[in-house]
Amino acid sequence: MTVHFVGAGPGAADLLTLRAAAALRAADVCLYAGTYLDEGVLDHCRPDVRLVDTRHLDLDGIIAEIAGAHAEGLDVVRLCSGDPSLYSALAEQTRRLDAAGVPWDVVPGVPAYAAAAAELGVELTVPEVVQSVVLTRVQARSTAMPSAEALENFAATGATLVLHLAITRTRELAERLIPTHGADCPVAVVANASRPHRVELRGTLADIADSVEAAGLRQAAVILVGRALDRPGSAESWLYSSHPERESKRRRAGR
Repeated sequence: MTVHFVGAGPGAADLLTLRAAAALRAADVCLYAGTYLDEGVLDHCRPDVRLVDTRHLDLDGIIAEIAGAHAEGLDVVRLCSGDPSLYSALAEQTRRLDAAGVPWDVVPGVPAYAAAAAELGVELTVPEVVQSVVLTRVQARSTAMPSAEALENFAATGATLVLHLAITRTRELAERLIPTHGADCPVAVVANASRPHRVELRGTLADIADSVEAAGLRQAAVILVGRALDRPGSAESWLYSSHPERESKRRRAGR
């Protein structure tokens, strides 16, 4: 039997991929973090599935549940919020499963930052304004950040910044970013993206912390920082350009 690490997306039941929904229907055991899911996600499971809420389990407890189910010959889904490639503890869980000889695979999901951008109606890369996105976090009560990955280093690039696991430190982060981005730089915060009780805040580095604190946000939020949030500029992508050189390349490529 196989353990499937399934990206649950930002939490809404209708933002699961078809592959994720199929994995849930086939699962005998489903481990999930109840904090980050709408109950409708679990409606994709069979009525006889064994549900395990992992919000109060440590890593040893989670692996014990998975390994135990595998020993019984049961198919297991381990639901991860967002996409398993980001901040999902996939690395440490799969290392332990490898050591125990338990097979596993990964089903991608809609990442939280993509759901947040959709709620805001923005593209995070705008021609001639910004063409890169940095996904990062900050250190709080968590594992240390590599020394080269200081927020100021990323900020210096001018890329759109997407800050995960950082909502309780919004004020400090804004103060650190003002020297490179300016106090008037647009910021958006989206909590519980795609879910009925989502919260969307817009502001600047000068005032976003006040809004976050007034809203009482403490978790499940993404902070986006950058000029792309104002949908600036008039330049357009070459992807659909009528520029003669672009048209020539398109014809040669047979598009």
